[in-house]
Amino acid sequence: MKVSYDPRTDTLTMILRDDAAIVESDEGKPGVILDYDKEGNLVSLEILDASTRVTDARKMEFQTTD
Repeated sequence: MKVSYDPRTDTLTMILRDDAAIVESDEGKPGVILDYDKEGNLVSLEILDASTRVTDARKMEFQTTD
């Protein structure tokens, strides 16, 4: 998984699968773009105006559970 924030466009992007081609995009909710592969699996998502939707778009914490 790759996560990036572009302060110029204020966009947060999460790529879940970088080995799959995007064939369809849908704005699930206003400002949230969901990208799907040919089987309908979620490949990535993009959050527009991220600084207004995320606590701190420049900081990411990653947590796993056993």
